[in-house]
Amino acid sequence: MLSIALSRLAIGRRGGGAGQPAAAAAAAGMGPGGACWRGGGVPGGFKRWLSSSAPAPRVCVVGSGPAGFYTAQHILKHHGRARVDIYEKLPVPFGLVRFGVAPDHPEVKNVINAFTQTARSERCAYYGNVTVGRDITVAELRQAYHAVVLSYGAEDNRVLGIPGENLSGVYSARAFVGWYNGLPENRDLKPDLSCETALILGHGNVALDIARILLSPLHLLRKTDITDSSLAALACSKVKRVWLVGRRGPLQVAFTIKELREMINLPGARPVLNPADFTGLENAIKDAPRPRKRLTELLIKTALEKPGEKMMEAQAAAVQAAAPREWGLKFQRSPQEVLPTADGRRARGIRMALTRLEGLGDSAKAVPTGDMEELECGLVLSSIGYRSLPLDAAVPFDTQRGVIPNTSGRVEGVPGLYCSGWVKRGPTGVIITTMNDSFDTAQSVLEDLQLGVLDMSTSREGFGAVESILHSRGQCWGGVSCCSSQHESMMQPNSSWIVSWGSESCEPLLGAESEPWKCVVLLSFHCSRTQGEQDLNSLKVCHC
Repeated sequence: MLSIALSRLAIGRRGGGAGQPAAAAAAAGMGPGGACWRGGGVPGGFKRWLSSSAPAPRVCVVGSGPAGFYTAQHILKHHGRARVDIYEKLPVPFGLVRFGVAPDHPEVKNVINAFTQTARSERCAYYGNVTVGRDITVAELRQAYHAVVLSYGAEDNRVLGIPGENLSGVYSARAFVGWYNGLPENRDLKPDLSCETALILGHGNVALDIARILLSPLHLLRKTDITDSSLAALACSKVKRVWLVGRRGPLQVAFTIKELREMINLPGARPVLNPADFTGLENAIKDAPRPRKRLTELLIKTALEKPGEKMMEAQAAAVQAAAPREWGLKFQRSPQEVLPTADGRRARGIRMALTRLEGLGDSAKAVPTGDMEELECGLVLSSIGYRSLPLDAAVPFDTQRGVIPNTSGRVEGVPGLYCSGWVKRGPTGVIITTMNDSFDTAQSVLEDLQLGVLDMSTSREGFGAVESILHSRGQCWGGVSCCSSQHESMMQPNSSWIVSWGSESCEPLLGAESEPWKCVVLLSFHCSRTQGEQDLNSLKVCHC
C-alpha cells in the first residue's frame, strides 16, 4: 500500500479557458482588469501589453480555499493570457469550504461548483500535497512566477491561556470541526462524548455549528456528508446539554440570525435562556443596525416567550417532553481555569469570572467583577477564533495581529508578493467577505501587471521550475484522471482516500462493510525515491 501523502495530485489543464478573450476586452474598451479596474478608464499601453510577443503572466496562488480560488478566478477572468497555478498542502482542494463548513449546510458548499470550473480552465492547474515553506520556499516560487499570492488562511487556533487547557476532554473548535468533517490531521481525534454536559467557549457561528452537531437527531445527520466515523461516535454520545459561554452580553454575540434560528428550531432540543439577560434590551436596539436589531429581537422573543402564549399548556408540556436535549447561552463570563477530575487527567468543569461591560455596542469591554462561578461539564470546546501562522522566513509577518502586513493585498516591502483572505485581514467574515477581499488582491496583481510594476521582461517557467526542485529533493507528484465522469468524487467534500499500487480492485482494501467505492487512476506519478522515475499507471486511488 502506498500512502496518499507521497502523491502530488495535479488537477487542471482540462476543459475550456476561464478568461475573457483579448479581442472582446479591447472591443469593450476594457483593460486587463476588465470593467472593474480601480480608477476606471482604459489603461495606457493596453495593445502593447497584450502583444503576443510579451510573455504570458504566470501567477502562483498558495492555498486552495475560498481566498485562493477567488483570487485565481478573478485573474483568469480579467486577463486573457494569465496562467495560474494553485498549490495546496492537502491532497484535495477547497480548504475550509470542504473541511470547515458544517455538514448540514450544503448550500454554503455550492461555491465548490464555481471553484471546480476555475480548476478546469486550461490556464489553471492545481498541485496538491505540496507544503510551501517545507517542500519549496517562497523565494523559489518568486523565481518561478511573475507574481505569488499567499492565500493559505488561518491554520491554527487561538489558545485560552488558562490552567487545565491541555486536560483530556478539552478541544479546540478547529480540531472538533476538522474531526466531523474528515480533515486528515483531525480524523483520529476521538473526542470523549460520554458526559451529559458540554461547554463551548464562544458566541460565534462556529460555536453554534458545534452545538447543533452535538444535539442534532441522528436521522438528520445521516442526510449530511458528515464522516461515517463521526456519525458513529455521535450515535453513542451521551451529551444532552450544551452551554455556550461568552465574555460579553447579548448585544455583542458574533453569530448570525440564520444560525440562531436553526438552533431554536432544532428538533428534540429546547433553548434555555435567562429572561433577566434580555430585559430592557428593546430600547437599546432601537437605533441598532438592522442585522443586529433582528438578531436581538429573536433572542428576546425566545427568552421571554411563555409556552402558554401560543399553545395549550398540555401541548406545551408534550413538546417539552419530546425535547430531551437542551442548549443555552451564558453571558458575561470569562474562563479562568479548566477544573480537573480527582486523578488530574480529565476535565470535570470550568471556573469562570463574572464580568461587567464598560462601553457600548461592539466596542464594549468585559471587566471582571471579582466574583467567580463554577460549571460542571465533561467536554470543553474552545471556539475563540482562528490564527494564521508565519509561512516562510522571507515573508513579513505581524505576530501581534496574525496577518501579513499589506496594502490592498500587496505585501509590504516585497514587490511581486501578495496576500488574500484571512492571512491578509485576519480570521473574520463570511465567504462573501473573502470573495470581495480576494478580488481586491487580484485587482492589485492586474494593476501591477499593467503598470509595469512586475518584471515581465522574461518568461517564467512556473511549475516546470517547481517540478525540478521537487524532483531534486526526492519529492513525488502526479496527475489525476477519473475512471469515468461519474467518478469525479475528488471534488466532493469529505472524501476519504485509500491508495493501492498495482491492485486490480480497491475493494479488498475497504472491506465488506464499506460503502460503495469510487476509483480514480493516478497517472504520470513521478517519484525519484523509486528506482528511477516511473509512470505508475496502475496506481489506484479509492474513494470510500
